[in-house]
Amino acid sequence: MARASYRTIGRLTHYWRVLRDLEAKGQTHAYSHLLAAKARVTAAQVRRDIMVLGYSGTPARGYEVRGLIECIESYVFPASEQRVAIAGVGNIGLALLKFFTGRRPNLRIVSSFEANPEKFDRLIYGCRCHSIDRAGEVIRQEGVSVGIIAVPDGEAQYVADTFVDAGIRGILNFARTPLRVPAGVYVENIDLAMSMDRVAFFARRSLKKEHAASPAKAPSANKESNS
Repeated sequence: MARASYRTIGRLTHYWRVLRDLEAKGQTHAYSHLLAAKARVTAAQVRRDIMVLGYSGTPARGYEVRGLIECIESYVFPASEQRVAIAGVGNIGLALLKFFTGRRPNLRIVSSFEANPEKFDRLIYGCRCHSIDRAGEVIRQEGVSVGIIAVPDGEAQYVADTFVDAGIRGILNFARTPLRVPAGVYVENIDLAMSMDRVAFFARRSLKKEHAASPAKAPSANKESNS
């Protein structure tokens, strides 16, 4: 198999979701142009991405849905359980815990960390919450390799340093702080506020264009009939 790029992995997970939806509807085969339409890419891009997996379809029937699902799963998702820890159990952290519980059998959030003593030792969506001061110890004990940062911006670098020192090599960062990490540690930054600002900006711009393109309505004249 060829080595997949950052963007290719993202597209493969999108195809995986599309294929699961097709399978749920009873579809057993799918052509590249169908996957392309649902993933909003070209059919040629779909074929290039699937070639990375070493998987092929047939001209007569396309890709076998179940086979391609399994191939993507074996390439993208962990074969055995991969453990995740989250720092910050505020609004975003709680939403993430709720969303991910049970969604990925082999990718599981096993520990959470907080600075608020009221949350220590509580089970939150089946995940035990610990003091952030114990993060390094717990991460090593639990064999965690992925970390999620959902703490206030000023605490993010401290948490990242703690995660890296404990052996974490992949971080999903919801803080608006650019993290300094050593080579070999992958960071994915998610800035919800920036995304909302960007969406709002383009929505306003689209509305302005629509208003500018709409012809001005001439005022209606009141006609009086002479009787």
